[in-house]
Amino acid sequence: MDALVERLRTGLPAEALVTDPDVTTSYAHDMASFCEAGTPAVVVLPRTVEEVQHVMRTATALRVPVVPQGARTGLSGAANATDGCIVLSLVKMDRILEISPVDRIAVVEPGVVNATLSRAVGEHGLCYPPDPSSWETCTIGGNIGTASGGLCCVKYGVTAEYVLGLEVVLADGRLLNTGRRTAKGVAGYDLTRLFVGSEGSLGIVVKAVLALRPQPPRQLVLAAEFPSAATACDAVCRIMERGHTPSLLELMDRTTVRAVNAMTSMGLPESTEALLLCAFDTPDPAADLAAVGELCTAAGATEVVPAQDTAESELLLQARRLSLPALETVKPATMIDDVCVPRSRLGAMLEGTAAVAEKFGLTIGVCAHAGDGNTHPVVCFDHTDPDESRRARASFDEIMALGLELGGTITGEHGVGVLKKEWLARELGEVGVEVQRGVKAAFDPLGLLNPGKLF
Repeated sequence: MDALVERLRTGLPAEALVTDPDVTTSYAHDMASFCEAGTPAVVVLPRTVEEVQHVMRTATALRVPVVPQGARTGLSGAANATDGCIVLSLVKMDRILEISPVDRIAVVEPGVVNATLSRAVGEHGLCYPPDPSSWETCTIGGNIGTASGGLCCVKYGVTAEYVLGLEVVLADGRLLNTGRRTAKGVAGYDLTRLFVGSEGSLGIVVKAVLALRPQPPRQLVLAAEFPSAATACDAVCRIMERGHTPSLLELMDRTTVRAVNAMTSMGLPESTEALLLCAFDTPDPAADLAAVGELCTAAGATEVVPAQDTAESELLLQARRLSLPALETVKPATMIDDVCVPRSRLGAMLEGTAAVAEKFGLTIGVCAHAGDGNTHPVVCFDHTDPDESRRARASFDEIMALGLELGGTITGEHGVGVLKKEWLARELGEVGVEVQRGVKAAFDPLGLLNPGKLF
């Protein structure tokens, strides 16, 4: 410990190094607090690329593991510390280095908060589409590490589609540049995409070149109430089959709606079994919403209410963004699943999840990026009750198994971390795991970067 701290001090300002155990312990885990986490030896908060390089050279020389962190809003334990590690928190590297309206790019450091970037590029008539529910606090580096999504993915896609190039500090301290600033480019292997979603296991992202889009018109939202999850999912299929391209298509089940109301007193309709939110940011959103409203009614909606203005729309979107925090108030702990299935199997996924909840006698609320087939079943439980904790874990596993049976994946946007690493092997298969471990070894032969995650 003393040798580590002294060596780190030779290349870091005093304020970048935190050794007080009461403080370092607070960096031990992300939002998946029930996942295993170790005790870090030290926390480093660098402000420059050179400082990150110094940390990695020190870690390599002393064979000390390094756990990269952003704002720790992750939900799979990917940012959880391991015993004796260096926690490398990148939140102080928070500069927007460039915004180019001509090239439609932004160049940012990893600690830039998603919402901060969105507002900054908005002043230039541009937008950065990826918008996770935690966009007011999560960082671009964390978004890149987990390949995060958000509410608008159904139309605009996920983080990976907007990362053009990266600067990455490798495990031995060397600086690697990947990708490009240009609209097109196919020179060599696509290492940029390889780092997106790697959860800090291959290198430390210290700079990113991000693609921007012209700012779309303000969106309007429609809310449709359904007597069952099956009818709501039927409406989703009809909307997509008819060729509509909503800017978001989100679902909240009855449990989620009630939890949001209990936390916020928003007055959402608690009698509905499923609430579907659909938005358009087209030149004539009212006409698009009217067409979708007819499809919802045909699918069995009991009530279809289009928002009259952007203020009403924002209120509905805020309710959806608060779904996970609201479900976290139902019980002392939650396990948040992240299963994504083909849209055509969305109804089966929700019905199967309800059956799992009944089987294990648990409250499981579901909110979903319905347009992507990406569901977030939230298992609510008391972690101080051993039997309830056992049932929660078992239900979580059954939901992931169900997703795979329906042709889906164990994670659409939250990542693997420590929560789902056993399931990653089942999804990838023996050969897939072997190849991915080979990639890890090529970039991090000593296994120092975020050990214990993914595999």
